[in-house]
Amino acid sequence: MAEWTDRAISLGLRRFGETGAILDVFGRTRGRTRAMIYGGASRSKRAVMQAGNTLAVTWRARAEDSLGFFAVAEPEAERSAIHLSDPAALGALQAISELLLQALPDGEAKPPLFDAAETLLDSLGDPDIWPALFVRWELGLLSMLGFGLDLSNCAISGANDGLTHVSPRTGRAVRGSEAGEYIDRLLVLPAFLIDVTAPATPVDISAGFRLTGYFLSNRLFADLNRPVPDARFLMIDRLERAGRLSTTTDTRDSDSQDGA
Repeated sequence: MAEWTDRAISLGLRRFGETGAILDVFGRTRGRTRAMIYGGASRSKRAVMQAGNTLAVTWRARAEDSLGFFAVAEPEAERSAIHLSDPAALGALQAISELLLQALPDGEAKPPLFDAAETLLDSLGDPDIWPALFVRWELGLLSMLGFGLDLSNCAISGANDGLTHVSPRTGRAVRGSEAGEYIDRLLVLPAFLIDVTAPATPVDISAGFRLTGYFLSNRLFADLNRPVPDARFLMIDRLERAGRLSTTTDTRDSDSQDGA
């Protein structure tokens, strides 16, 4: 019998049959995996395995390529219940889980992405920190899945200072002062993404979500032939309602950019 144990983030539980369930997880050393949970439909087990919780799981199966089952799924960090009174944080928890569930390939370990996701999940209790951290995490997600942006220097001049925009065509940073007639076709690059000392205002965070959202929609999820999860849009709507984002910038994904 095949068996392994891992620390994993729950990505969601769905009912299977009358009493069972299938649990999707993102394991630190095993990557995204799904398996049966016998008795997983019970209220007590559903609560423990809510999306966003960190679990200690043991997977067992007759063979490595079988669906298998999780013999143990003990909670190491229960987060869902903590954020029930904060709709934006609860939305972020669901958005993280859905992005990982929909974007990650099966069985590919990505420890740095796992660690970054846990850091973000653990920051959701601080509304002054996590929205900007979420944008940075999405940049990391794009990079780790092969769709990273190049924010190191200007695509036009090669300069590494004064970077203000990103080309939606190439994903490279651009000095707005050198973009000329293409400036209106570029995506705004908020300063906090390239300067750790720069503040992240509601306008900056909104621009950050628009930047990452464009490449999530038009590169990563387009390559997977599926849309960006709705949970991401719900989170952004809740942030706007809470006044943590500027409503003057459209943070939903746009497919009309085709600049330099």
